[in-house]
Amino acid sequence: MIIDATDLILGRLASFAAKKALLGEKVDIVNCEKAVITGNRGNILMRYNKKKELGRNPYKGPFYPKASDRIVRRTIRGMLPYKQEKGERAFKAVMCYVGIPSGFRDKKFETIPKANVSKLKNYKYVLVGDVARSIGAKR
Repeated sequence: MIIDATDLILGRLASFAAKKALLGEKVDIVNCEKAVITGNRGNILMRYNKKKELGRNPYKGPFYPKASDRIVRRTIRGMLPYKQEKGERAFKAVMCYVGIPSGFRDKKFETIPKANVSKLKNYKYVLVGDVARSIGAKR
């Protein structure tokens, strides 16, 4: 299953992908930088900046990713029992990509209608790519 994350709410996308992975499906998510996180922009950026600051010691964790595809994958990991064997297997079945890789260009992408940002009553949200750039991603 290949999911296009453009204009999808991150939490709803992550829960959907986690359920599919636990059922044994391989899930590939493209355009991760275009997924959205709902809420006030300042609060969202502050929350992710605090997560980044937790890993100040380079030898101890927690290590929080800065790239947008890694942020999406880490969010999915939070919805899996990743310390158990079934969760570890499911987490290995989930792959996230920035943009569309050349291997997926001619394939059909799925979307999740329930997770679309147009379902929101208010329009306060931030793109995952913007969050990644604000915490120090290189692209």
